[in-house]
Amino acid sequence: MVDVFTLVIRKLHDMGAFNFLFPFMLTTAIFYGLLRKSKIFSTTRETKEGKVIEVSQGVNSVVALVAGFMVWAYPVLQGVDVQTQLSAFFMQGMIVTLIFVVGLMILSMFVPPDLPKHLQEQFLKGNTLGIVLLIAVAVGIVIFVTSGLINMIVGPVFSGINLSNDSVLTVVVLGLLIVPLIFIFRGGEGGTQTTPAKGTEEGKGGK
Repeated sequence: MVDVFTLVIRKLHDMGAFNFLFPFMLTTAIFYGLLRKSKIFSTTRETKEGKVIEVSQGVNSVVALVAGFMVWAYPVLQGVDVQTQLSAFFMQGMIVTLIFVVGLMILSMFVPPDLPKHLQEQFLKGNTLGIVLLIAVAVGIVIFVTSGLINMIVGPVFSGINLSNDSVLTVVVLGLLIVPLIFIFRGGEGGTQTTPAKGTEEGKGGK
């Protein structure tokens, strides 16, 4: 017998919640959070109690709402189904996150009690923070590619390029001709050496 959660998921799938509704809500929330963080359209004022509050949040809401609709109108208008790729992207990201969490749990048995503070102190030393950021970006790119979302960017680009066999052969031949010329010119520039003329200051100084 199918459980109730499977029925709910399938019903939401049939309603298009995973293809538009949930991605739209997530994107709108991200845009709204970024707009509030940057405070591009927000102003602040001080109340009588001395508290500083943000005003004009309506502009942030409208911009985030419109941006969310614009982003997820593309898959609908183009007839692209992205719910499988998005589900795979978040699932793979959650698996990687759980791996790091389990690793931190194991690490907590061998470090002082305040693990976040200890890790912060270690990250601020040298280039550790930069290395961690590079690893995180690399992992994110791998998840983005393996989930299939890369096809939304690369697919339309390559689909609009119609290359025949003659065109490909021409490009390859031109590349084979240009590459040796580049090395020849670079070698010629590196091998030339100018000698100072007689009677100049450089020529006199070299004697």
